[in-house]
Order: sequence, then C-alpha cells, then structure tokens
Amino acid sequence: MYTTLNRVVCLTRAGDLAWASDFEPHSDVLHGHRPGCVLSLDGRTVWVYRPDAMAGRGGDQWVVYDTDSGEVLARRELETVGHGAGHHVHPVDGSVYLDVGEGQDGAVVLRGTTSGAGGEMEFVTYPWRDRFLIDLAPGGEQFMTVDHGQADVGFHRHPSGEVLFDLSVEAFGYDPEEAFVEWCGGYLTPDTAVVILGVRARRSGSVTTWST
Repeated sequence: MYTTLNRVVCLTRAGDLAWASDFEPHSDVLHGHRPGCVLSLDGRTVWVYRPDAMAGRGGDQWVVYDTDSGEVLARRELETVGHGAGHHVHPVDGSVYLDVGEGQDGAVVLRGTTSGAGGEMEFVTYPWRDRFLIDLAPGGEQFMTVDHGQADVGFHRHPSGEVLFDLSVEAFGYDPEEAFVEWCGGYLTPDTAVVILGVRARRSGSVTTWST
C-alpha cells in the first residue's frame, strides 16, 4: 500500500495491482503536499490523508477505503491546510490517530474509530492546534505530544486527550532560551519514554541532541 501525489495504490502480496484510486481532480502541484496512508490493525481498511488544499483541490480529506475492494467506506472533510500527516494505529483498540502538520501554523490531531453504533466511522478532533503527536504507548493507555514551539513535552490519556502531566525544558535543568524539545522521541515501554532535547549553539547553526 502506498500513495503518490495523485493516487493511492494497493498491491497484493505478490506485488500485483489489487486496486488504485485517483485523487480527483489531478494536481500538477509538485511541492508542499504529501499524501499518506496506513493499514488498519485488522488489515480490513486503509486510511488515507489527502492534503488537497495545498494540492489545489479544495479542502483536506481523510478517507477510509475497504482493503479488498477499494470501496470508500468513509470520508472526513478536514478544516486543515496540511503539508502532510503522520498516522498512528492504536495497538489495542485499532483506532487511528492522524497528526496533520500545517508548517508554521502548527498541527491538528484527530482520531478515527469504527466503534460507533453499527460499525460506522466516528472522527474526533482534539481541541488544540499547537501540539504534534509523537508516539502512542505500547500498551495503548496514553500518547505523547510536543509543543509546536518546542517548549515542553506532554503525556495524554487515551482516548480523551486529558493531560496526565507535561515537562518543560526547565524541568530537565536547561535554559529555555538555549534548549528546546525535539519533535521526535517516543515510548520504550508502556511507562518509559525517550524525550529528545536540542541545544542552540551560540556561534553556529548546529544543533546537539541527547536523550533523557
């Protein structure tokens, strides 16, 4: 399964084409947008993010396809203007998180699930636009985000998004004028996470990182 700038493609295990779905209308915009996809936990659906605003197609979309047939099962119109997005599949309940990056404007985090009545798709948008989703805990109880301004790292309860606790740069013993939290890291175990901090060099543009 993969995406190009103008379509999503599903291949068989042998590498043969199973189905493909074009993003209409065709876009000739080559830069600034990157569609993405992920296979669901049970393998029955494919979740595709379409950064259509940057591609000149209208508004962004999150589309769910049937893996076998390519039929569109659900479509969510997004109020985003994203360059690209990261998918994260919950390891237990199979819900799918989407982290849409909007460049200097921040990020939008959503979650999709099929746990609604009758197996219908449900979509939730979290109430912040200034946090990037970094990782889901292996046990699924929580997830990790980093502030768009890189001032802190936060840990949230799944699925509510309730903040369990956050840690600022100062909490690690560093001056926020000289250090920042990187947009990376993640969980090692259900209750252990790696947080990466960078240091702004005083006399050069280089960045030093370390894990805590």
